[in-house]
Amino acid sequence: MTTAPAPAVTRTVTAEEIAAYRGAVRATLPAARDQLASPVHAFVLAHTVAEHTVAALTADEPGPVSVVHLGQDIRCRRLVRPGEQVTVRLDVLGARREPRGIRVALRSRLTGDGTDSTGSTGLTDSTEMTDSTDPGGAEPFAELVTSALLVGATALEPFGEISGGASAPAPAGAAEPATVVHEPTVEWIRRYARASGDENPIHLDADAARAAGFGSVIAHGMSVVALAVEEITDRYADGDADRIRGIGGRFSAPVAPGEPLRFDLQPDAARRVVRFGCRTPAGPAVKSGWVELAGHAAGPDNGSRP
Repeated sequence: MTTAPAPAVTRTVTAEEIAAYRGAVRATLPAARDQLASPVHAFVLAHTVAEHTVAALTADEPGPVSVVHLGQDIRCRRLVRPGEQVTVRLDVLGARREPRGIRVALRSRLTGDGTDSTGSTGLTDSTEMTDSTDPGGAEPFAELVTSALLVGATALEPFGEISGGASAPAPAGAAEPATVVHEPTVEWIRRYARASGDENPIHLDADAARAAGFGSVIAHGMSVVALAVEEITDRYADGDADRIRGIGGRFSAPVAPGEPLRFDLQPDAARRVVRFGCRTPAGPAVKSGWVELAGHAAGPDNGSRP
């Protein structure tokens, strides 16, 4: 069995939504030095298309199906830019049966019409993506591979391949690690839900969360990753989000409000790769996290904010 690509979705991205999303992520951090988009904004744009695709995949299921986000990889040649039209195209790479349901891998590619003040698209040869262009011949500026478990699904026949995105870059040695602790609040989760457009009741309504098996509302997994990326941007990229070239992580447990959330950051000696993990008192929440940076600035590599 093969699954045809989902129809392309194109829309204009506004400066207001870019600012709202990055502001929601950074609510507990100092204001960003610039008005650039979050490197995770590519996921926000692809998420709605992914939701519609999953709904189509599970339309023939006889019983209820819930979606568990297992892992996310993002490769970006540049950030999304305000005012540009972005087209999202999604392919289902594969599906396989597991004890609790069907695991699927989705690949999203984002193309746009944004250019910088020099007329450059900002693409670099160093960003590893699959060899692809959209039907119009445009190079994608971001490519995402999403791994998800469709809990309760039984009707979808296995096909294709289940794999992550491009492999995480190999670190070059190790520099001084850093640890930072945040404490997500209900308001932070709600603000992220509004800014991201992901208003799943498990993030907003305690009764819905308990019905789904959680003790309280839970934070969005990508909000935790986005916060880690902002910490890494401040500490190792001189506050320049445009230097982020890749992000990856695997989700292992939910994050509840009111609990300390510890981020362990391990930069390599060249400040080109930062490994990270996130933990709550109950254990790991995000495993095998990594961020790849383009270039590096001179200065001490001590994990302190610039």
